[in-house]
Amino acid sequence: MKFYYQQAFRAAILLLFVIFILKLHFTGDLLKFINPKYELLSLFGAAIFLILFFVQLQRVWGHAHHEHENCQDHDDHHHDHGYTAFNFKKVISYSIILLPLFTGFVFPPSTLDASIALKKGGMLAITNNAMSSEEEGLPLEVIEDDPTIIGDESSLPDNESAMTEEVPPTNDNPEDPNLYSNTISQEEYTKIENEMYNTETIEMTESLYSTYYEMININMHKVEGKKIKLKGFVFREDDFSANQLVIGRFVITHCVADAGILGFLSEFEDATALTEDTWIEATGTIIIKDYNGTPLPVIEITEWEEVEESDQPYLYPLTVEIM
Repeated sequence: MKFYYQQAFRAAILLLFVIFILKLHFTGDLLKFINPKYELLSLFGAAIFLILFFVQLQRVWGHAHHEHENCQDHDDHHHDHGYTAFNFKKVISYSIILLPLFTGFVFPPSTLDASIALKKGGMLAITNNAMSSEEEGLPLEVIEDDPTIIGDESSLPDNESAMTEEVPPTNDNPEDPNLYSNTISQEEYTKIENEMYNTETIEMTESLYSTYYEMININMHKVEGKKIKLKGFVFREDDFSANQLVIGRFVITHCVADAGILGFLSEFEDATALTEDTWIEATGTIIIKDYNGTPLPVIEITEWEEVEESDQPYLYPLTVEIM
């Protein structure tokens, strides 16, 4: 029997991937990389790495001639079973595989900040969110003229009730099998919607932040004058006035690579005292103002305080299941 160091090295790499994934789960850092709906999938991946580790252990000890008995034309195939000596090509290959393990164990995960928000479009992205939300929602004048649209749909005539039903957009791409692992029904969505529009103070909680954000942009005239309480980090654009800043949050649909910026343009006298990436909790009143020709819900801050960054700084959208 012979001990093969290279095979043992490969087994160690597989075990390190298992430990790394479990470490992310144990510390909660996994949610800084992916949406919680993929937690089970990541554990499944760790289980596969663990199985491969035990399979690889069988190759650590063996007889040299036995390992090649089914590969008599080994030189013609130009492949390696891991029993040949290290060379430059192998060093490069192993370095690429070890890089995520090295960075994952050595460097603490950092969260997306104001600089990333600006690279992702900043106010342009926020303005586009407002425009697209308004276009997808009901016309503002209809909402203003007929408040029953936001109330009980059973009170509407059949043809008008049908008009309020959401029609799922057509999509030629295959559906994500995990899409509905964090869903609410249309009835639950309507209840959330009614509660938000009827409350005096809108509290942007972690679980409903992105849902409320969309509702506010769809029906900004419906929430104009309401109080709002929210938490987020500060960032600015070059064209902001001295009393303006954005209170922003990142929303993750699948993983951190697709993170998008959500935020409210806010105005208050103490804005200049806050540096970028400072987390604040603020209370204010929603007003509507134009920003570069686009109407936006803007918050006039009345109270604020500096706070620590949230343990989970990212937001995750709810999915509304259309029956």
